[in-house]
Amino acid sequence: MDIHEYQAKEILTRYGVKIAEGGLAYSPEESVQRAREIDGNVWVVKAQIHSGARGKAGGIKVCKTHDEVEAAAEELLGKSLVTHQTGPAGKICSRVYIEAATQIDKEMYLCFLIDRSSERIVMVGSSRGGMEIEELAETDPDAIKKIYIEPAVGLQDFQAREMAFTLGLEATQLSHAVKTIRGCYRALRDLDANMLEVNPLVITGSGELIALDAKMSFDDNALFRRHEITELRDKTQGDPREVAAADQGLSYVGLNGDIGCMINGAGLAMATMDMIKLAGGEPANFLDVGGGASAERTEKAFRLVLADKGVKAMLVNIFAGINRCDWIAQGVVHAVKNIDMKVPLVVRLSGTNVEEGQRIIAESGLPIVTAATLADAADKVVQARNEVVAEEHGRK
Repeated sequence: MDIHEYQAKEILTRYGVKIAEGGLAYSPEESVQRAREIDGNVWVVKAQIHSGARGKAGGIKVCKTHDEVEAAAEELLGKSLVTHQTGPAGKICSRVYIEAATQIDKEMYLCFLIDRSSERIVMVGSSRGGMEIEELAETDPDAIKKIYIEPAVGLQDFQAREMAFTLGLEATQLSHAVKTIRGCYRALRDLDANMLEVNPLVITGSGELIALDAKMSFDDNALFRRHEITELRDKTQGDPREVAAADQGLSYVGLNGDIGCMINGAGLAMATMDMIKLAGGEPANFLDVGGGASAERTEKAFRLVLADKGVKAMLVNIFAGINRCDWIAQGVVHAVKNIDMKVPLVVRLSGTNVEEGQRIIAESGLPIVTAATLADAADKVVQARNEVVAEEHGRK
């Protein structure tokens, strides 16, 4: 789960990290009021969307008068911002953050990540922060320092000092830098975050160390014990299909293809999508219904997949271990009858009570195509999809 910049900054301040003075606004008039409350005569209006590279997309505007603040907010609010992270659809800006402009002497990069391959937390830093950090990683990887932290031990002071020196800070700034770095680490650790990025971390003209931007992402599986973090979720920033699935306890990721998938088990889902690609198709989603796919849960999954109007055909691939194929078959038949499906459906069942499951589908009288193997199922659903597309083109 991602959160907005202003939310991440509010969290960081609780851990001793300094930020510039700012306030949130939902309208141009409120933006002017926030600017009046902030000291200074230059303000920055920042679009709040779940994406980086907002500056390149025109989502960050420097203003020198209240009229400029109002005009900037009016331009950004309700606008769809497109960055290289959002995809062509972009994300709608429904709020802006008004912040005091900062005189920047130096920009740096600081990030903490969960590194699953090493089973550790990795601290990443560079003395060259800002918008071009992705390009820097490709063109000059030596400019980026990685320090691995053992979770059982935690971040050590010598590691924080090593990173501070990597960032190019002076000895007089060392104690403040260590406090900032340790604060970021504690925020990640205490709140079950997957990632915390400060880009840029800046030295101001007065020598202060300030987090000028902040981004945090949290482990969905830990949200049940982090209610204060769950309340920060902005559903307008997510894929509507994924938000609806999460509300129903289903694991769903929207993709760009047109073959809908309903599968139990993440590994089987990945293999199924690979087989669809190998057969010449493109999956429309990743959907893992889990081990307890009851008739009601199956129907919910069907409705979720078919809510995507781009789906031309659907594949159900179930391996029944804890579950039973006859229960799944009953759920599929029940769902197809209730939903009145308009697209071809291919079902492949394997495992416990598979013969009974196949019998239930065969005797249902419904136009359901069955498959014996995963490869067979992938071939049949791609063929069905191609026939639908050809028919649509024929009507045009």
